[in-house]
Amino acid sequence: MENYLDINRKSWNAKVEPHLKSDFYFVDEFLQGRTSLNAIELDLLGDVKNKKILHLQCHFGQDSISLSRMGAKVTGVDLSDKAIEAGKDLAKQCSTDTEFICSDVYDLPNILSEKFDIVFTSYGTIGWLPDLEKWASVIDHFLKPEGQFIMAEFHPVVWMFDDNFKDVTYNYFNEKPIVETYQGTYADFSAEIVQDYVMWNHSLSEVIQNLLDKNLAIKKFQEFDWSPYPCFKHIEEFEKGKWRTEKFGNKIPMVFALSAQKKSS
Repeated sequence: MENYLDINRKSWNAKVEPHLKSDFYFVDEFLQGRTSLNAIELDLLGDVKNKKILHLQCHFGQDSISLSRMGAKVTGVDLSDKAIEAGKDLAKQCSTDTEFICSDVYDLPNILSEKFDIVFTSYGTIGWLPDLEKWASVIDHFLKPEGQFIMAEFHPVVWMFDDNFKDVTYNYFNEKPIVETYQGTYADFSAEIVQDYVMWNHSLSEVIQNLLDKNLAIKKFQEFDWSPYPCFKHIEEFEKGKWRTEKFGNKIPMVFALSAQKKSS
């Protein structure tokens, strides 16, 4: 089989153009100053002014640029070369000093030598990574002592269901790679693109234990019965900016978020 990185890079490269045009990413409003960050992660991030932030798996960098607008010195990283090109262009249009690097998460320590006050990642990221022990090692590597890791992510329970939330189709645990073909994209279900992709499901225990094993102390952990994004099928907005599945309502978790601090010794 073709290397999963090559498969997923092609998939994300194919998404860039339709995503830039989609209402989901509201690029015109973003260029006028609208933030792309949500209350969930903003509450954990706090005041980021003058903080050095590493944003892993940043897509085309709207969150990275939003953090720059808040006064942080931000480096965004993504596997997709087309996304990184778009991020650089957006940062130029927004007049921010956001930096972007095209790299696989696991290879980043071979490319970047800086240390950061905050490592940040959010929404639909870890499913593209096969090994969370290596992921946690990268986070630990880039954090300064007492530095913070901030994460907001879709809850692993969501990934157990088929796209229509009809049946439990996938294992909650990281059993094996999920290799599939998808038409359209979460930002535009009607987009005329077809992509192959490789993903992995990761349980909460897999996330948390790997962070703990790397000398990161969990300071806050939250679960939410809603998503800040309408990126799933059969979903309804019950409050402005908050979506749940039509079938399950508030009965299942949609998102989790956590903050962890690197111990000084």
